[in-house]
Amino acid sequence: MDFKETTLNSQTLFNGKIISLKRDEVLLPNGKHSFREVVTHNGGASVICEIDQKICLVKQFRYPYGETVLEIPAGKLNVGEDPKQTAIRELEEECGIKADDVELLFTVYPTPGYTNEKIYIYKATGFTKTKQNLDEGEFVESIWYDKETLNKMIDNGEIKDGKTLIALLWYLRK
Repeated sequence: MDFKETTLNSQTLFNGKIISLKRDEVLLPNGKHSFREVVTHNGGASVICEIDQKICLVKQFRYPYGETVLEIPAGKLNVGEDPKQTAIRELEEECGIKADDVELLFTVYPTPGYTNEKIYIYKATGFTKTKQNLDEGEFVESIWYDKETLNKMIDNGEIKDGKTLIALLWYLRK
């Protein structure tokens, strides 16, 4: 069976700085019509950085959850930006580490039921210590953890961010 749905028309309901919301009418595989609400997002890039057998996480307050969250360094792609460059930029901005290169490990679809967002997960290689250079209004602390501690934190539910869990579970248990 072909599961593809065909867009018949699309209406933008909201167009913001980070996301847009549209309502699409679609033709289903069985010939019936339905509607899909889709949050459009440029996507993001994140990076695992390991130096001296420790991995960098960043701690920051996430307003939608009302709590401070631990994450691997990450950021939103600018329009037309190569995700590789986003990963390199964000590692330096958030952690003060300039990577010579990053290798794409995989891409994840964080919430395929309502958004087109893709998150590219990289591993950093070759490092130069620089300084943290946060965006306006961004408050982030970088913390380095050994692998044993990270495994315990995962098992204890201390790490809740999806991209971080997926990346760490893959990286630590590979």
